[in-house]
Amino acid sequence: MLISLDGLLWLLLTLVGLLFLQRPLHREIQSIFLIATRHPGITIIAFSLIFLPGVFLHELSHLLMAKLLGVRTGRFSLLPEPLPDGRLRMGYVEAARSDIVRDSLVGVAPLITGILFVAFAAVNRLHLVVMWDTLRNGQWSLFFLGLRTLPTISDFWLWIYLTFAVSSTMMPSDSDRTAWLPLGLVAGALLALALAAGIGPWMLENLAPPLNQFLRGTALVVLVSALVHALLIAPLLLIHRLLTRMTGLDVQ
Repeated sequence: MLISLDGLLWLLLTLVGLLFLQRPLHREIQSIFLIATRHPGITIIAFSLIFLPGVFLHELSHLLMAKLLGVRTGRFSLLPEPLPDGRLRMGYVEAARSDIVRDSLVGVAPLITGILFVAFAAVNRLHLVVMWDTLRNGQWSLFFLGLRTLPTISDFWLWIYLTFAVSSTMMPSDSDRTAWLPLGLVAGALLALALAAGIGPWMLENLAPPLNQFLRGTALVVLVSALVHALLIAPLLLIHRLLTRMTGLDVQ
């Protein structure tokens, strides 16, 4: 079963990698703005504007999923707000509590739409499927040729920016994940009952292969998001150091 669902392992690894890269990247962006402006308020505004497309899609996903499932909604905001614990809330949608299934779907909606958006950008705008095929087939010369020609694609930098902004804000927040644990326990109990009833071999033969392919594809999309983040870390670190040397100021 574990071998049949290796896509789940890859998805978890890529999600952890994306989270690991997001935090230092966001910290570097905030540090650069704070050193350059020396004003926390301007830093918050500038930081929020960079991620506004992703925040908009994130909150809109919550809103539309709630409307689709018949969950009552309240206010919708894209205004940044510092929280008492030091975190920055980029936006929010008020949604009433319902059952664990609907609450979980409303909470996971930004991740679903974010992955779909990154997949669209990677396949239809950046043509990364061709790059992946050359890499997988060991055609290294074609792969590096493709890397050199990528920036010549129409609106390349726009789609790189949108991929970064959306993938940086698509992860569900703590409040979005409140219903996931009880839903996971219920799903685990149902799976245990199915296995106890002897349905395990049928599930391995009929359900595991398509599910594994879906999970592998999703992991590849998340990997694209993580790679975009990884490519930005070095330039941001360099800008941070240059500003520190020029101004004599630093932010830890």
